[in-house]
Amino acid sequence: MNSAKAIAQQLGWTEMVERQADQVCEVRARRSQGDQDVAFGARPFILCGLPIRRLPAGALSYRRQNGRFILDIVGHPEWGVPFGQDRLLLLYLATQAVRFQSPVVWFRSGAEILIDWGMPTNGCHYKRLFDAFRRVFGSTMFFGTSDDRKDLQVWQCSRVHFFDAMKLSLTETGAKTVARDNSVTLSPEFWHELQQHPIPVDAEVVRLLARNPGCLDLYTWLTWRCYQAKGSERVPLFGSYGLANQLGVQTFSRERKFRERINSWLKLVRLYWPECPARVSSNGAFLELSNALAVLPRAAQDALTAKLTAVAFQS
Repeated sequence: MNSAKAIAQQLGWTEMVERQADQVCEVRARRSQGDQDVAFGARPFILCGLPIRRLPAGALSYRRQNGRFILDIVGHPEWGVPFGQDRLLLLYLATQAVRFQSPVVWFRSGAEILIDWGMPTNGCHYKRLFDAFRRVFGSTMFFGTSDDRKDLQVWQCSRVHFFDAMKLSLTETGAKTVARDNSVTLSPEFWHELQQHPIPVDAEVVRLLARNPGCLDLYTWLTWRCYQAKGSERVPLFGSYGLANQLGVQTFSRERKFRERINSWLKLVRLYWPECPARVSSNGAFLELSNALAVLPRAAQDALTAKLTAVAFQS
């Protein structure tokens, strides 16, 4: 049963749950019709998530590793490391850059970004958005690969600033502005990474998970990882190469807590992507998954998006 009423009854009926059930049905319907709204993410932040919460005071470095891929971020001394909903800014800029095939992203106001991801356009969210711009602009990213070979360790890495320049006027009255006077110029390295490896994701799912950055991380990670899977595969939950070291979660006092969190996030992901094959193994040590598509091909896809979707996961 996929009706909104049936889903709401499953979740426990409230007015809020009924609205969520309607949203779930809409996402599933557009998916089944091949009419998904496709957004794009940058590979470094799909493979390795930003921190979900603000780092402790004074902490300016952050590292995540996904197999041979390593992400290091050094934050600005005053503004710190990007975290939480800052990932929505990166998704927005990546999407606009890929859609318009330009490293310069123009927009009318902060309201345009907030509305695009279904966020309120009040003063609090404007301030959060402005702070996100500062944290992202002030940070330096190191993204590369580490290969252990016999008697030799090879580390290949690029140092990247996200933006080369930006011009912002993020006022609450900006929503009424007609001209696209605000702009962000992506750094050549970041733009090259987007050109070579744009990762397609369902934009409507991003909107619905915007207030849950941990679950959003898992959804985007599964979008990439299930596409890459050659068959049935297992990803360890813990250890140096485990899922806990790839997502943006902070440390857990007990492994059981992380396992519970992953199971709760998977339940949400499957609401919007019922065919998602990911499951925590019976012994609780692995995430089991197989090949699957979170973004389905669309019959009426334009040539640019079709091309980008086809090559997005090549690495």
